[in-house]
Amino acid sequence: MHYPADIYIGQVRDYPGSRPSAIGKVQVEGALTLTDLGLEGDQQAEKIIHGGPDRALCHYPREHYAQWARQFPAQADLFIAPAFGENISTVGLTEENVFIGDIFRWGDALIQVTQPRSPCFKVNFHFAISDLSLLMQQSARTGWLYRVIQGGTVSADAPLELASRTSNVSIRDAAAIAWHMPFDDEQYHRLLSAAGLSVSWTRTMQKRRISGQIEDYSRRLWGSAKPAG
Repeated sequence: MHYPADIYIGQVRDYPGSRPSAIGKVQVEGALTLTDLGLEGDQQAEKIIHGGPDRALCHYPREHYAQWARQFPAQADLFIAPAFGENISTVGLTEENVFIGDIFRWGDALIQVTQPRSPCFKVNFHFAISDLSLLMQQSARTGWLYRVIQGGTVSADAPLELASRTSNVSIRDAAAIAWHMPFDDEQYHRLLSAAGLSVSWTRTMQKRRISGQIEDYSRRLWGSAKPAG
């Protein structure tokens, strides 16, 4: 199967009332160079949690936008690609049929799925919806991230094509294991066994197995401790 892909890049901008972000992206036509760290001209703020080799590209399913617009009619006009800060937008690829470790051919490049996107508080600010990051996480409508196995020239004229599947852990499965169930060592082992899993998720799952506890991710979702109420 071939999946036509729109491409977006963005620059880091200041957002009064929030931290700098490159979530505001613009569509790019024509050819671009893809390297180990992403698309030429694309930036990431706060690189400890964004970007890097395991998070070089962000992909968000375009069909989710209609679901969000129905859920939040007052903000419906905001729910259009690339409002979630994605680099790649397609129809037909979702968290149900994309798996950890999937390798896609894209133009001259090869890219590999590494993890679900971990929603952060910046989407709350961007859409003026105080708990959108939590709702993304709970629904597993998160999108996912890639590493670049082989760089090269990519373009909107070059569709994504699945080249290899190496695990049985879908993005939705990974989200469920990480966020939707109580401590489950067997499921963490299953996720850790998925070839291609990002270093950061590997570290998190292994820490859970060692400590016997699930870490507090409220700061990621809210930007601080979880709000009261």
